[in-house]
Amino acid sequence: MTKPAPKQKKAWSGRFSQPVDAFVQHFTASVSFDKRLAQHDIAGSLAHARMLAGCGVLARADLKAIENGLARVRAEIRAGKFAWSVASEDVHGNIERRLVELAGDAGKRLHTARSRNDQVATDLRLWLRDEIDDIAGKLISLAEALLAQATRHAALVMPGFTHLQVAQPVTFGHHLLAYVAMFERDRARLADCRRRVNVLPLGAAALAGTTFPIDRERVARELGFEGVAENSLDAVSDRDFAIEFAACAALMMVHLSRFAEELILWMNPRLGFVKIPDRFCTGSSIMPQKKNPDVPELVRGKSGRVIGHLVALLALMKGQPLAYNKDNQEDKEPLFDTVDTVKDCLQAFAALTAGLQPQAKAMRAAALQGHATATDLADYLVRKGLPFRDAHEAVARAVRAAESAGCDLAALPLKTLQRFSGKIGKDVFKVLTLEGSVAARDHIGGTAPRQVRAAIARVRALLA
Repeated sequence: MTKPAPKQKKAWSGRFSQPVDAFVQHFTASVSFDKRLAQHDIAGSLAHARMLAGCGVLARADLKAIENGLARVRAEIRAGKFAWSVASEDVHGNIERRLVELAGDAGKRLHTARSRNDQVATDLRLWLRDEIDDIAGKLISLAEALLAQATRHAALVMPGFTHLQVAQPVTFGHHLLAYVAMFERDRARLADCRRRVNVLPLGAAALAGTTFPIDRERVARELGFEGVAENSLDAVSDRDFAIEFAACAALMMVHLSRFAEELILWMNPRLGFVKIPDRFCTGSSIMPQKKNPDVPELVRGKSGRVIGHLVALLALMKGQPLAYNKDNQEDKEPLFDTVDTVKDCLQAFAALTAGLQPQAKAMRAAALQGHATATDLADYLVRKGLPFRDAHEAVARAVRAAESAGCDLAALPLKTLQRFSGKIGKDVFKVLTLEGSVAARDHIGGTAPRQVRAAIARVRALLA
C-alpha cells in the first residue's frame, strides 16, 4: 500500500529554495503505478553496480553492501512489507531510499554514472520483454484450444459467409483455423517487436552519456539484452518499443474482437451454431430465460480500450523534443493496462474456446440455405466445357428459379436444372451436396477435411 511519508530531502533538492508543493508532490508522483517495475529496477541496479565495481568505479565493499541491501529490498517487496512513499516520487526513489537506510553511503553511490532517464527506460524494457514472453505463451494456449476444436470438427459442415450472407460451405475446423492464422501472425509480430525491445539504454545517463569508464556491453550481457542503444539521446527518449508493442496488442485485440463478434452471433438462437458453457455467461436481473455472452462482449469492448491506449501513446510522443521529458511518465499506465487487458482476454478466450459446443444440426440447416453450392454448379459446368462467365450466368438464372420455387438450388429437379444448360447431367447432384462441396476444395488452404487436418499438423509442428 502506498502511503504518505515523513518529509525527506529529494535527490535533487539542493537546487531549490522551496519545498515541493504538497499537491504537486502527489500530482507528479508515479509510485502508485510504476512500483510494478520494482523487481526489474532491482535487477538493473544489481547489474549496474557489478559493472561499476568491475570497472573500478565502485569499491568491492560498497558492491557487497549494495547487493545485500537490494536483496533485502527485494524480499520486502515480495513479502508485501515494503513501505512505498509518495514523497520518494517513483519506484526508483523508493528503492534507493530504502537501500540507503540499509547500506548507508554505499547506497548513495549506486546512482553513479546513471540517471533516472536511462534507468526507467531500462526497467520498462526489461518488464515489457517478460510480458511479451508471457503473452506469447498465452497466444499458444489459445491456438492449442482452437486446434483441439478444429481437430474434433475437421469435417463438420457450416455455412461460410461474405457480407454476412451465406456464400459457400466450409468446415467448422477450417473456420477456426482462420483465427489460428491470425494469432500466429500476432505471435510472429510480438517476436519481431521483442528484438527491438531488447536493447539496453542504461549508460546513456541523463542524455549525453557519462564521464565514468563504464562497460555497457557487460550490463547488456548480464541482463540478457541483445545489444546496446547506439545514441544516448535516443536511448533515454525512445518509446517506439512501447508504441510498437501497443500496435501489436491492438491488432491482437482486433482479432479477438472479431472472434468475439462471431461467437455472439453464433450463440444467438436465430443461428444457434454454438453453445457457450454457462460459466462464461451471465443471466438477466429481470428476464429469467436470458443467457448472455458477457465474456465475448467484454472482450469486444476491451478491444476499443487497447486501441485507445495505442492512440494515447502516439499522441504522447508526437510533440516531444529531444531528449527526455516528464511527459514520458504518462507512457506507463496505458502500457500497463494494455498488457493486463490482453493477458486477461487471451486467458478467458483460451478457456472459453476449449469449452465451445458446436451444434451440427443448426450449422447444416443454415448451410442448406442461401444456395451455398451455386459456385460448385458453375465449376461443374466449366469442367463440362462451358466458359466460366457463361456458367456463372446459367447458375444465376437457376438460383432465381430456385428462389421462385421457394427451395434451395440443390433441391431443384434435374429437368429444371437442365433448362439452364444442356451440359447438366445426373452426376450434378454429387457436386451440389455440402460434403461434396467442401471435399472438392482439396488443396493447401482449402476447406476439405483432409486439408484441414494437414493444416492442423503443420501448426502443431510450428508450436512444438
